[in-house]
Amino acid sequence: MLLWPGEILTDYAVVGILVLLPSTWLPRWAMAGLAAVLIPAALILSGGGPLLIAGLFLLGSALVRYGVIAQIDRSTRGPLLLGLVFAAGLASALWVQASMRAVGATTYLSSTSSLADLLLVGVYVCGMLVLLRTPLRPALQFVFAPLGRMALTNYLTATLLVLAASHILGLPIGQSLTAASWTAGAILAAQWLLSTLWLRRHRQGPIEWLWRWATWAHRSSLRISTIS
Repeated sequence: MLLWPGEILTDYAVVGILVLLPSTWLPRWAMAGLAAVLIPAALILSGGGPLLIAGLFLLGSALVRYGVIAQIDRSTRGPLLLGLVFAAGLASALWVQASMRAVGATTYLSSTSSLADLLLVGVYVCGMLVLLRTPLRPALQFVFAPLGRMALTNYLTATLLVLAASHILGLPIGQSLTAASWTAGAILAAQWLLSTLWLRRHRQGPIEWLWRWATWAHRSSLRISTIS
């Protein structure tokens, strides 16, 4: 927050402590039920915010405990059908959104926009899962796995790099979509290269290693041992 006011990780941390951590003592059906209540309530009442974060956290945790995540990339039909449902819902949400803007109705515009965002994410995820069941899987893993294994390290360093590009180099990231896109592309490319090189000799990213050390109060080995 000191470096980047409004940083979403702050909300994630608070919701994680107050909602997600205590929920681990609940049965999985209770977590799924709470998610089913909180997500629609958040969309209707505020269009998002901490309540939506709590609902999505609980949904993700419930999906893990029901074994859905462990099985999610072993089927093509499921993600394909779900993606089509999400796409149909997205088209409907965008149509409603456009109709509301046309008549000047803004009461539920924020809620509709947030719903469209969630459905779009669902389309992206399902599309990626379908692609992972094709011959493109090795190429996709080659591109995304290094970034994913060091997600926290890359997220935090991206913030520092964006601030440096904005305040030191003077790039108009906040005013120009082109500048923001090129900066994001350059940062991702650099992070992919550094992540790939780092993981050749280390089990996980440096921030991930520190995070697990603090969480479990046990310092694991960071470097990959080699036998000569």
